[in-house]
Amino acid sequence: MNRDRRTSFVNELGFGLDDFQRAALDFVDQDVNVLVSAPTGSGKTLIATYAIDRTTHAHRRAFYTTPLKALSNQKYHELADRFGTDRVGLLTGDTSLNRGAEIVVMTTEVLRNMLLTDSDQLRSLGLVVLDEVHYLQDPYRGGVWEEVLILTPPSIQFVALSATVGNANFLGEWLETVRGTTKVVVEATRPITLHNHVAVVRRGQTSADIEDLLVDHRLADGARRIDNLMKASRKFRPGPKWRGPRSSAPPPPFRTPRRSELLRALEADALLPAIVFIFSRAACDDAVGQCRRDGLRFTSDEQRAEIERIAHLRLTSFSDEDLRALEYADFVDSLGRGLAAHHAGMVPAFREIVESCFERNLLGAVFATETLALGVNMPARSVALERFTKYSDAGRQFLTSAEYSQMTGRAGRRGLDDEGHAIVCFSPEIALHDVGRVALALPGDLHSSFRPTYNFTANLINHFDVETATNVVERSFAQFESDRRPGGSKRSLSEQLAARHRVLESLGYAEGWTLNGDGQLLRALYHESDLLVAEALREGLFDDLDVASFAGLASCFVYEPRRARKTPNAAKAVSTKKRRTIPDRIGSERRISLEERIRSLRVVAATVRQVEDQFQVPHGREPDGSFATTMTAWSRGANLGTVLDVADVEIGQTSPGDFVRIAKQVADLCEQLGRLTQLGAVADRASQARDSVVRSVVASATTVHPLV
Repeated sequence: MNRDRRTSFVNELGFGLDDFQRAALDFVDQDVNVLVSAPTGSGKTLIATYAIDRTTHAHRRAFYTTPLKALSNQKYHELADRFGTDRVGLLTGDTSLNRGAEIVVMTTEVLRNMLLTDSDQLRSLGLVVLDEVHYLQDPYRGGVWEEVLILTPPSIQFVALSATVGNANFLGEWLETVRGTTKVVVEATRPITLHNHVAVVRRGQTSADIEDLLVDHRLADGARRIDNLMKASRKFRPGPKWRGPRSSAPPPPFRTPRRSELLRALEADALLPAIVFIFSRAACDDAVGQCRRDGLRFTSDEQRAEIERIAHLRLTSFSDEDLRALEYADFVDSLGRGLAAHHAGMVPAFREIVESCFERNLLGAVFATETLALGVNMPARSVALERFTKYSDAGRQFLTSAEYSQMTGRAGRRGLDDEGHAIVCFSPEIALHDVGRVALALPGDLHSSFRPTYNFTANLINHFDVETATNVVERSFAQFESDRRPGGSKRSLSEQLAARHRVLESLGYAEGWTLNGDGQLLRALYHESDLLVAEALREGLFDDLDVASFAGLASCFVYEPRRARKTPNAAKAVSTKKRRTIPDRIGSERRISLEERIRSLRVVAATVRQVEDQFQVPHGREPDGSFATTMTAWSRGANLGTVLDVADVEIGQTSPGDFVRIAKQVADLCEQLGRLTQLGAVADRASQARDSVVRSVVASATTVHPLV
């Protein structure tokens, strides 16, 4: 691209470039690969947009990949606004718009699948943008990024965008080994200055104060006083050495602010709108309810009217029955007060309404789980953290510097705010010194989670000889890290590949280094439970099923329980009692048939596990039939309220958002099976099952809606 083209692009922006943006654009112009590591909201997307403009001007195609369907939808709208809807397409598994366009937004899995099937879509491809590339450390899906980077033809340029990570240059070294010349651009400075605070209520007060947490990269004097007073008060509080009655103990000098107190304090200090992160879906909903009951309102009459318009337009396809099951009246009343929750338990349409209202500055506060920090773009003037700890497998832990940075990165709206504010709610169990230490910590390193899956192994067998396939996995970031790890044992990805190959040989998918017909089927299955799905198909578990039972059985491969299961006897007792009153449309014969298939699936899974044990391959996800009757009822046409009742009986209380998410995953699997023509009648039934699932609230979640 000549300089005139770049000058024209920059002039259209209406604002000047930051130094890191200018450096990245220089590298893009040099036709090399570029890795940009920069804070949230710093303007990384501008670099991708320029690379796309440059590539399409040269009459080559550009792919923009993201880790999440919601993020893909958002980027589709942004690029369609910039380049025109006729030039931009979208591919997310359940959505296909203008797939032959010169610019296509897609989830990273879609591109990986194209590469493994030698798709015609790759012709004339000149650029791949990998957004949120730090997702490659995601334990379940991170390996997809590495597969894409390794398998994409060498002539294609990459622009990789990442949140700030500590080892960006190390990642760049690996990229250079697999992609050729790669330039790394690191920007550590936020575009908007972040101020860190603590929200606290002093003894005897009924309102919260917002105090500085840090000043000049050290603990502020006020925060230090809070720590010292709390430390001193513990000497006179009930504990192992306390000798007096508990009632005579002096009350602590500070306490945690209540949610309404926090929001009133933020409003008083002109720190709204705010995102308040709470690490529990139920607590997010409770917070909205508490603030409603306390009479908080942050909207004018005009704003309430606009909120109702946005909600109405987005939900025109929902029946009154659906809306009642979703408690729409409470939802829109809260929105009208400027309050909302945002979490995965909500149906996507409700989350999109919240996002749309927040982006238009119509809401005062959104109570969100940390999934918001990893997904769509929703900057706020302030970000508050209700707790500085959260539960993990190791128990309750401090937030990491990466988690803190990711969430507080949304504080400060570029073009609207001169500065952003992060507020941590005081807790008597946490010293502010520890909070400050994490807030000041350098970003953590990025680590690989790559492992060769059965599907990937089958595709390597199909495409390459043994030596080349081994070389492919040895080029992974995981192997790169392992080879450079000082001391200790170094894991070999080629050994993992060989072990999975032996499993495939033992189960009859490969003969030596050659796939048979069953192996070709496995090669076409892109799913976390790829081998188990293939075994179920081969064993005929999907044969001769009616449409609804097909959907129910498919749910066994995607459903994962979120909490501890009730005991089987208790579940059965409750289930038998309640089923008489739930019009689930399943019928006893269908239920018995489905239970038989699920039992057979467990036997198949046990066989796979035995072979995996033989070759020391880690077990995959266990099939779980707990959601099968719920999915079958939905496929049979039961309404949302009914299937949520069924789910409550079978697995415990289930949110509408969780139901929609699982239903979408079932639809994705059915759609994938429906494309496998070699399955004959099973493929036809899979397509019918997909159509039966994608209706009402599920159909709404699989459609790209215009921004209202």
